[in-house]
Amino acid sequence: MKTLSIAIIAHVDHGKTTLTDFLLRQGGAFNTHEKVEELVMDSNDQERERGITIFAKNCSAYYQGIKINIVDTPGHADFSSEVERILKMVDCVILLVDAKEGPMPQTKFVLAKSLKLGHKPIVVINKIDRKDQRAETVVDQVFDLFVKLGATDEQLDFPIIYAIGREGIAKYEMKDESRDLTPLFETILKHVPLYNESLAEKPLQMQVTNLGYDDYIGRIAIGRVSCGVLKVGQSVTVCKTDGSHKNTRITKIYTYEGIRQTEVQQAEAGEIVAVAGIPDITIGETIADPANPEALPLLQIDEPTLSMNFLVNNSPFAGTEGKFVTTRHIKDRLDKELQTNVGLRVEPIPGTDGYKVSGRGELHLSVLIESMRREGFELQVSQPEVIIKEIDGQKCEPIEQLVITVPEEFVGTVIEKLGQRKGEMKDLQTENGITRLEYEIPTRGLLGFRSEFIMDTRGEGLMDHNFLKYDQHKGYLGERMNGVLISGEDGAAVAFALWNLQERGTIFVKPTTKVYTGMIIGENSRPEDLVVNPCKAKRMSNMRTSGADEAIKLIPPREVSLESALEYIQTDELVEVTPKSIRLRKKLLTENERKQASRAKS
Repeated sequence: MKTLSIAIIAHVDHGKTTLTDFLLRQGGAFNTHEKVEELVMDSNDQERERGITIFAKNCSAYYQGIKINIVDTPGHADFSSEVERILKMVDCVILLVDAKEGPMPQTKFVLAKSLKLGHKPIVVINKIDRKDQRAETVVDQVFDLFVKLGATDEQLDFPIIYAIGREGIAKYEMKDESRDLTPLFETILKHVPLYNESLAEKPLQMQVTNLGYDDYIGRIAIGRVSCGVLKVGQSVTVCKTDGSHKNTRITKIYTYEGIRQTEVQQAEAGEIVAVAGIPDITIGETIADPANPEALPLLQIDEPTLSMNFLVNNSPFAGTEGKFVTTRHIKDRLDKELQTNVGLRVEPIPGTDGYKVSGRGELHLSVLIESMRREGFELQVSQPEVIIKEIDGQKCEPIEQLVITVPEEFVGTVIEKLGQRKGEMKDLQTENGITRLEYEIPTRGLLGFRSEFIMDTRGEGLMDHNFLKYDQHKGYLGERMNGVLISGEDGAAVAFALWNLQERGTIFVKPTTKVYTGMIIGENSRPEDLVVNPCKAKRMSNMRTSGADEAIKLIPPREVSLESALEYIQTDELVEVTPKSIRLRKKLLTENERKQASRAKS
């Protein structure tokens, strides 16, 4: 069968998954009687809850008898390792750009990777139904971005399609009338070459770009058959990443029909397949012909920029809420994650029951932590730290490209805060009362900034960032301005005590919440840490009875999510993560231990 493969790439929230939904619907992926949910490709629980794509996924549609393999990719910078490896197994990319926002940091990243691999993108300007759309200006910005990234003359001659993704409509020109995605399908067939059928006669080569798992058939290797024909029962050689070879046999082959995997007996060059029968295969390895075992070039993935320590939970509440609590449990889970998460690095921490886990950003690591807690794990994690490198004898740190869009009234506050965090302004544009700021800022400067930014802009600001480069270390940045309220007692928080503590700062817990000595229960309004007693009940007497507590009015506590906790903590603090709770605590639980440690430092 004639096939071609495309990947849809874009910045987060520019409409990739919605467009993929309609490509599938109009490409015959679903039966007419079948009820189809929105964002059908976002099948993971966290993807649906967060409203973002985390894992690249395969599907297919048909148009005029040609099978179009489609890969929906993540748009968030933290999951760019998913995008990097997927781009090697497609013939073309569809670059989706919001008609209002234009090219954003992740747009630049994924486009640069695509152009480097020689892809000739199809540009889709999406959301042209927005009242504030500026499609013509955005097209010029996209062209300028192509030029800036060193695109060839051929790549600069990209076709442009205008779309309303949520309605499944595409147009050649803004003024055209259209009811469906036919213009996009026609452009794909015209612009993307069909896979060369003569490659099926060459020796077998298939590089593994993703992994799956099935309880009945074990590990599943996912990739594109580059050359030759893959058959069930066929003897193959796996070219390992260390240069060694291993002979094995294929037991099952699946292709993608719509969003489903369909078992087949063979697959020819150009087809994206899922293969079973190789229990220890990993991403980047090549399945090849035993008579001519030639490996494809290894996948090149950018290095992690951020790390944090995953430690065994040793708090007083350890083991009360989770099933998997030991070092061995954590190690086994991290080893399993390494098999599919190629942007992750794990190394043991000498002398401790823990591991240093490095990734592409806070969200990349917090998604892993959230997955672990949902699976029943208990652990403690430290403050995220950037990975410092020495380049040409200089101490260097990761620098991010930051794009902020805010109402004009908040610009002064944002510029002041970013200046304190060593941000360098590169561009400022104001239009219709909305200002767009572009900065280069150390990754360190963004740690803890998002929640502060939301408060400063009253939730009206947008921020997006992406790793840009390693550059000279920018020096000391300072720490959190406020101290914390630390419980000095074990027990349950009492409304009367919390009511009195409200004057001291912001409370994180509610009445009846169980607390322990050293647990952080709030933020102090002053710079220093303060030990308090949240368990102190009101004294009872004949004059005053417990009924008077009804007059106590508590301010609702600040909810602590996993992401906000990771942003908030300092070097001497930890986040305790369990299936039921997110707690903040000091590394040293008692006040005496903290004083001794402070004296030892000085």
